[in-house]
Amino acid sequence: MKQRSVLVVLFDGVQSLDVSGPAEVFAGASRFPGITYDLRTASLDGAPVRCSSGLTLVPDGVLADAPAPDLLLVPGGAGTRAPDPALVDWLRVHGPAAGQLVSVCTGALLLAEAGQLDGHRVTTHWSVCEKLARTYPAVRVDPDPIFVRDGRLATSAGVTAGIDLALALVEEEHGRQVALSIARHLVVFLRRPGNQAQFSAQITAQTAAREPLREVQHWITEHPDADLSVEALAARARLSPRHFARAFQTETGLTPGRYVERVRLEQARRLLEDTTGGVAAISRASGYGTPEAMRRAFLKALGTAPAEYRRRFRPQPV
Repeated sequence: MKQRSVLVVLFDGVQSLDVSGPAEVFAGASRFPGITYDLRTASLDGAPVRCSSGLTLVPDGVLADAPAPDLLLVPGGAGTRAPDPALVDWLRVHGPAAGQLVSVCTGALLLAEAGQLDGHRVTTHWSVCEKLARTYPAVRVDPDPIFVRDGRLATSAGVTAGIDLALALVEEEHGRQVALSIARHLVVFLRRPGNQAQFSAQITAQTAAREPLREVQHWITEHPDADLSVEALAARARLSPRHFARAFQTETGLTPGRYVERVRLEQARRLLEDTTGGVAAISRASGYGTPEAMRRAFLKALGTAPAEYRRRFRPQPV
């Protein structure tokens, strides 16, 4: 029997989904013969904690009495903004003893304050990535992925990304079929790779203030297979190429080329996930022109080829 102990740290202001999401994944895995995740929760004093949503969680015990777990999970929430120094001290002392150290959302702030993230590549909720990087310069913050694995350390972005990370951990330990069955039970897709961006290009980029530039943004999204050169886009905006490129980056935060790259990648991924079209047809529909061009773009952005991406992340028939 494969048994793993999981300890979830609780504190006032914790985000309830950061706790319950991964917990449901591990509980789902424990329904399979021969697999047991012994999940326990603990707070500093063992007293109930008030979640940021208003829910109350009752811990199983006191952190001081908890043995070193195979997996220590630190959730996020409003309570990470001004954490109890005693909680940070506990993480500083006991974090290194855990087999795996995992944070969900802004739980990364607690681990960083406890010195557990120094020298590691991590991610967290998009809204605090800049703060994390600025406050803890020894931490290598990557704001884009939904989760990052770095040795025994795993960090994830906001709320539902904790479910994605937990599914990835179960898949690594017990195989794809177990993880897929859990995902189906939870009515989520086992399809999001860790390096998937937290947001789409349209959300990541700011919406341009000026109407001509907003229209160009919409045009790019709706016509990824069109001529999206700076010259062609500038003509649509009735601006010179130089003026257009400068204005577009100022108002959206991305160069036109970078914005086009993200839109085309999203289009290709969506078609690979949701259709049965061939790679050649998808490469044309996404604006890459050739399968080789699309393959290079996927390898650069996602570290995997289109065919492998489809194999791993296209939902399987139930």
